Amino acid sequence: MSAAATTSKARQNPAFGLRRNGQTPDGVVRNAVLVTFIIFLALYPIIDRGLGLQKMGAVPGILIFTILALGLNIVVGFAGLLDLGYAAFFAIGGYTAAFLTSPTSPLAPYFQTNFYVAMILSFFVAALFGVILGAPTLRLRGDYLAIVTLAFGEIVPRVILNLEQWTKGARGMKAIGVPTLPTVQNGQVGLYEIYNQNQTEWYYLIFTVGAISVFAIYRLAHSRIGRAWMAMREDELAAGAMGINLVQTKLLAFAIGASFSGFAGSIWASMLQFIDPFQFDFSISVIVLAMVILGGIGNTWGVIFGGAVLGFYDRILTSDATSWLRGIGAAVDLPVISSVLKEIDLTNFKFGIFGAALVILMLTRPEGLFPNRARALEMKGEAGPEAGDAITTEERTAAGARA
Repeated sequence: MSAAATTSKARQNPAFGLRRNGQTPDGVVRNAVLVTFIIFLALYPIIDRGLGLQKMGAVPGILIFTILALGLNIVVGFAGLLDLGYAAFFAIGGYTAAFLTSPTSPLAPYFQTNFYVAMILSFFVAALFGVILGAPTLRLRGDYLAIVTLAFGEIVPRVILNLEQWTKGARGMKAIGVPTLPTVQNGQVGLYEIYNQNQTEWYYLIFTVGAISVFAIYRLAHSRIGRAWMAMREDELAAGAMGINLVQTKLLAFAIGASFSGFAGSIWASMLQFIDPFQFDFSISVIVLAMVILGGIGNTWGVIFGGAVLGFYDRILTSDATSWLRGIGAAVDLPVISSVLKEIDLTNFKFGIFGAALVILMLTRPEGLFPNRARALEMKGEAGPEAGDAITTEERTAAGARA
């Protein structure tokens, strides 16, 4: 690039050229926010106990849904395949764990295993069903693919509900195996089981599984298959012409994305000690997809942030805000306003509030809060500092995927 071109770009974009270790000032601020957020997550049980927040009961569920969002980001964010039936794999993972560990399971007289083995097997069983879903949809794109995945997400809970002789139907399955952790008592090393009341243990178990998931997804995104997914997302025809095996690439996206939902489902079932088909309705798929969109499609760290923010809103903020408003209604002495505030329940309106906020976000920041850089430029339709290198980057992506 010539000096004149560099000067021209610098005039058009003041941030161009102001880089530190290869990052723009906006990138440095964004990374600082994300690092602070990750440290906060790692220390949250200590913060919760120190400040007396008493929110540990809701946080493990938020972490599980964040793991779901990370898995869906592989399918939607990396491969560009719209999946509206992701809750089905969540159910498959949960029921796999129940079948392998519960004494009420039809497999109990023949085969039983512990939680950790069941979690690993849930990973592979969900991946298998991901391939089963992906195989008939290889030729579908866009809205047609979304309709098929939506149907799959509705079929799986109905099948579970109707196979009552094996799944217990609407009664659900109970006494699901729980994880064990090492402990030292009287100088001897032993194991103890953790249940729903052991909130700190569950938190760090799920946090550890989530950290392993983030590492695996990060390595996948920067591997040959990750570059193939992104090339397919940008232009499927061009990716196929460049030598990428689209059948294999799509099936791997569905399988690996489903597998993360599978072991998240096994953790969910074990933590609740109860599972039934009504826990896996369409709203689960919508919420998880919204986490991906809110954080930034294709950006792993953004999806983590979006999952935490939306989970906090869904499980903590609406109920707390209801209590705050009722307290205000009891404190003020205004005839109409006080009566309304005393009877308000925001949990009945949380989806409406969430929908309005999502519409505003799509109008003001359609790429999400922390978008992938290339996708942000694509959504905005602007040429940023890296626009001059766009062709080179695409060629490098396609070449790496083809290698």
